[in-house]
Amino acid sequence: MTPQNTSILVVDDDPDTLDLLAEVLQEGGYRVVTAGGAPEALEAGKKAHFDVILSDIRLGPELNGLDVLRAFKCLQPDSEVILITAFGSMETAIEAVKAGAFDYLSKPFKIDEVLIRVHRALENRKLVRETRGLNPQPASQSPLSTLVGRSSAMLEVYKKIGMVADSRATVLITGESGTGKELVAHAIHSNGPRSQQRFLAVNCGAFTESLLESELFGHVRGSFTGASADKPGIFEDADGGTVFLDEVSEMSPALQVKLLRTIEEQEVRPVGSNQPIRIDVRMIAASNQNLAERVQEGKFREDLFYRLRVIEIDLPPLRDRSEDIPLLVGHFLQKLGAELGRVFTISPEALSAFVTYAWPGNVRELENTLESIVALNRSGMITPQELPAKLRADREEIRGIESLFAGLPSLEELARRYLAYVLKVTNNNKSQTADILGISRNTLYRMAQHWKPPKEPS
Repeated sequence: MTPQNTSILVVDDDPDTLDLLAEVLQEGGYRVVTAGGAPEALEAGKKAHFDVILSDIRLGPELNGLDVLRAFKCLQPDSEVILITAFGSMETAIEAVKAGAFDYLSKPFKIDEVLIRVHRALENRKLVRETRGLNPQPASQSPLSTLVGRSSAMLEVYKKIGMVADSRATVLITGESGTGKELVAHAIHSNGPRSQQRFLAVNCGAFTESLLESELFGHVRGSFTGASADKPGIFEDADGGTVFLDEVSEMSPALQVKLLRTIEEQEVRPVGSNQPIRIDVRMIAASNQNLAERVQEGKFREDLFYRLRVIEIDLPPLRDRSEDIPLLVGHFLQKLGAELGRVFTISPEALSAFVTYAWPGNVRELENTLESIVALNRSGMITPQELPAKLRADREEIRGIESLFAGLPSLEELARRYLAYVLKVTNNNKSQTADILGISRNTLYRMAQHWKPPKEPS
């Protein structure tokens, strides 16, 4: 289908955004109809057919973009719908995907990205027509989650959760420690058909090999010293539900073989028994290690790796989505306040220190830091003075760097300020300062003498 034969409906209650999208799409050769709200969009859908609907989610008090999505999936089920939002959440993204949205785009967006998404939507529409694809699944109510974030990176995570929730395929969740891998596993389970069944999690790095084998697969009476009775394993206990294996990279080679057999045959053999037990579980695994590299190193089975990574969801570290930090701080302060029966707020300067800190421990470190601060807080207001040293030091360093550029100095003044800054950082160590600046000590002395402030007149 050529752009000239393609009709696109753009829906947004912001006139500037509406005009911009219409202009960009028209320049791309598409035929464009615009609507300033949901009622106008639905009226347009009764009069003409559209190949793609590009709609903002927040449209007004009565109807929103999700209502537009559901309406067009009834009016024109073969149309593709792309939703745009500046206020994304996991619940909204999952609801959109389950209601049949092709994609979910966050503001601010790049113009090229809009054209790429529209092109992909049209390619998908063509493929669905050729293969007589499945009808979109009806939307379902998803429970609240502790996953927090509106960054584009998190919206991609939410979108994948919505796409895989109804599948029974194994999912591998990757990401650094503290990014929330178990929360993603819970979200997949809670938004899928097994949500009313059990969700059982086990940290594979927290057990010895023999204990982990018994924990996962169970054991029969007398199979080892202390086995005084039969004990079902997690796979058997979670039958019909979901098993989450955290830090799966810590499994021994022998247990990797047994896990592979469990996935392939959907049955377990308890320790000390030759009698297999049939199971029906959705398996989700996670690791903060690079499993592909461990496969190359011979530390993880390649066949198990591919069995686990049918679908992969990679969680971004917190430093790559700093725009979510204010939301996370607000979320955890509300949670801690509810537990203590108090209300906590944070000053703008203290919040700024949270945003600029790198958070090597990710969301878990942020939550623990706030819990520590709140435990010692009596006023209800968190100020910079109450922050731990790691946040204050980081903020002071940033202030020092920002002061270099204050007042838009000349190049000579900027060089003078930078020399003074490096001398301060190195505690006036001339040799170290010269090495950092890439100059000789003699040059450093000449620069320092040249920029030395004049003496006060006597």
